[in-house]
Amino acid sequence: MSSPLWSYVTPGIPDHLFERLPGIPLTKREIRLLLLSYLRLKADSVLWDIGAGTGTIAVEAALLCPQGKIFAIERDEDVADLIRRNCDRFGVKNIDIVEGSAPDCLKTLSLEPDCAYIGGGRSIKAILQSVWERLQPQGRIVATATNLESLYAISEALSELQVRNIEVVQSAINRLEMRGTHQVLAALDPTFVLSGEKLG
Repeated sequence: MSSPLWSYVTPGIPDHLFERLPGIPLTKREIRLLLLSYLRLKADSVLWDIGAGTGTIAVEAALLCPQGKIFAIERDEDVADLIRRNCDRFGVKNIDIVEGSAPDCLKTLSLEPDCAYIGGGRSIKAILQSVWERLQPQGRIVATATNLESLYAISEALSELQVRNIEVVQSAINRLEMRGTHQVLAALDPTFVLSGEKLG
């Protein structure tokens, strides 16, 4: 699948190409690349993107999985509309935007995922439990944390669910920026990426 704004087969859409809303987080390009690699998407993957925000992960996944189906779950109506506009910007048609709060709305999704990304949520452990119950065998689950409390909650939930082949990485990324007349390397906020598999 190609896009008017992004005609490449590689992921990594520049952040400025996405429409944004003030105060709504955007998963930075470098973090997106890391997350997509841990999701291990296939051309026909079914991905649940929970806490989809601006829709960056959903859009990138939709372009990478032209025969797949992406469910972008977002509780805020204005943010869900933002995701729709970003889908239009990139010409993707294989994203279903689900307005609702996880984990409650997950039971309404029509397809079982073979991969899921949890980028946020007030009840992270309950969300992980609900996703795990519907995740296909050999499916992948990926979650992010930006603070130690979330890191602990996700780690505990993955252990309780007996997730296999758990991997944990922390990003350390710097971008070249202009500050006045000088070029400096500015750090992005560190992000923990936790992933694992459902073997049975």
